[in-house]
Amino acid sequence: MSARHLRTGWVSGVVLSAVAAGVLTAAPAHAVVGDPVKDSYGFAAKLEMFPKGDDAHVARSCSAALVSSQWLVSAASCFAEAPNGSTKVAAGTPAFKTRATIGRSDLTREVGTVVDVIEIVPRDDRDVVMAKLARPVTGITPLSVGSGAPLEGEELRTAGYGRTKDEWVPDLLHQATFSVSAVKGATVQIAGKSSGAAVCQGDTGGPLFREVGGRAELVGVNSRSWQGGCLGVDGKETRTDALSARTDDVAAWVQTVVNRDNAAVLRGKDWTKAKHLVPGYFTGGSLGGSRHMDLFVAWEDGSASLFQGAETNNPKGPFTSEYVIGRSGWGAAKHVAAGNFTGSGSDGLVVGWQNGHVTWFPHVNQNGFSEEKELRKEGSETWKTYAQHITVGRYTDNPLRDDMLVVWQDGSVSMFQDLGTNGLGSEKELLKKGAAAQNIEQMTSGEFTGKSTADLMVRWKDGSASIYPGVSATAGFHDEIKIRKQGSSWDYARALAGGAFTANDRAGDVLVRWKDGNVSLYPSVDAAGTHTEVDLLK
Repeated sequence: MSARHLRTGWVSGVVLSAVAAGVLTAAPAHAVVGDPVKDSYGFAAKLEMFPKGDDAHVARSCSAALVSSQWLVSAASCFAEAPNGSTKVAAGTPAFKTRATIGRSDLTREVGTVVDVIEIVPRDDRDVVMAKLARPVTGITPLSVGSGAPLEGEELRTAGYGRTKDEWVPDLLHQATFSVSAVKGATVQIAGKSSGAAVCQGDTGGPLFREVGGRAELVGVNSRSWQGGCLGVDGKETRTDALSARTDDVAAWVQTVVNRDNAAVLRGKDWTKAKHLVPGYFTGGSLGGSRHMDLFVAWEDGSASLFQGAETNNPKGPFTSEYVIGRSGWGAAKHVAAGNFTGSGSDGLVVGWQNGHVTWFPHVNQNGFSEEKELRKEGSETWKTYAQHITVGRYTDNPLRDDMLVVWQDGSVSMFQDLGTNGLGSEKELLKKGAAAQNIEQMTSGEFTGKSTADLMVRWKDGSASIYPGVSATAGFHDEIKIRKQGSSWDYARALAGGAFTANDRAGDVLVRWKDGNVSLYPSVDAAGTHTEVDLLK
């Protein structure tokens, strides 16, 4: 089949076969297929172009897929002024106002997100484009981009909002099964495998993907189709073959585009004014997600920011967006730590205030804070005067709830287990007064050594730094590992934050805010120490 004879541009869509059980709404009886797509394909997006800049005149529609919180992948031909001609488009602002609807398999429901596309980055050698959204999308897991080439005979799926046999503009997202006929250069040729499967008008740019271990993995995007069986096509046309643009061999380019702006997120702020750096899973949760940890920052002027973690591994840009979620009051925070205190997979904050008040926010996200709960009343002399440092980690065998360590003025160290259930009512002494803990300058929790419980990282007043592996309620502190010598450059560290910023297998990275306002990331710290330093403000 010669590609140049295929219908090109926006004239593309998907007609589906039946999907797995559990779908809530059946497809119309007159549709080519039986059931709409299952809700797990939340990454699917519908694109609408408005040439006059208003919502009254739709020029065309296409399909796309969310591949990061703020980027879609689609077909470049969707954005061409003459979509049936060249697929070449200029990078920058789209020629037409473009609106994306994401996470809404039934377009009549008020779910998901509707947001404008503000920028496109085309791939010059194929019909692929990256489209940047005006703001990040939350609550939807992006489609991962696979790097394995499609194989002849392999079964793949595609999904989109295109026409069916009898509907011009369906309200339902549909999906179909195809098999790979051939792989040639930057394209993959597919043929319908499930009953009635065809690629129709309205689904150019829709994702072509495989399912691996229950998860979808992008292989390509729909580009051209014969459209056999689609509404409005001459009845003599029976061919249902289609051509998709490959993405597996440009996966690194996709990641580069996604990461492009990440490195700039932390710049332009005076980091000497950052009082607390607090890592946590605030905007997406830690259970089953692909994103890395977010960073909560309390500033000296009383404001608070939440920097959203990236989906991809990019040590030079681990955060994608900043949300200002508090504008006053945080200058009075003496101690701030984050942890999972509810077992939900979403972290909250425990705060020790300068007046001795200790409170807990069970959940925090880009929209602000949940209802504040009191753990100690204002004026508590114990917490006002004697609490010197706090950190939170999984120090007991409970895999879903974190514990809090407190270093007191006399050098003793206490553990408070399961704050969500016990509040501050289950104190256990790990070190007695007069211990070396009096010399702690900063500390943070992390998973640096692979032990069953969290490790404690300490920066001492003499500039040295240590890791205590596997701190627990029963064993306490043991087996100190020195990772920085006395008088090291860490003497200039003013805040430490251990977390999963570049990978999700363990929270083994460390952020350091220095005296001069620079911020560094040390990826994958382990018992051998800090290997590589990445300056995040360059």
